[in-house]
Amino acid sequence: MAASSKGIDVAHIAALARLQLSPEAAAKLAGEMESIVGYVEMLSELDVSGIEPTAHAVPRSNVIRDDVPGTSFPHDLMLSNAPATVDQELVKVPQVLAEEGMA
Repeated sequence: MAASSKGIDVAHIAALARLQLSPEAAAKLAGEMESIVGYVEMLSELDVSGIEPTAHAVPRSNVIRDDVPGTSFPHDLMLSNAPATVDQELVKVPQVLAEEGMA
């Protein structure tokens, strides 16, 4: 895997993504990436000097809903589904961090 005709280093990109590509897959990916870069190059040639920059393509409104509390999951029902509990108040889970001196 080497650089494509547009200078795209497929091997480097595959290594960054931790992908193992066959030569056929690398060649196909190089072609697809060249197509994407070609499209972006075409877009960069557009005259956008008269267009004001925007954060969104369409106006946005009502994007934040009211924070209305709903019904919560019943505590007793949740604990009844737990494999183990502590004093019928907390869910007991397996230890994931070693205590000091145990490692």
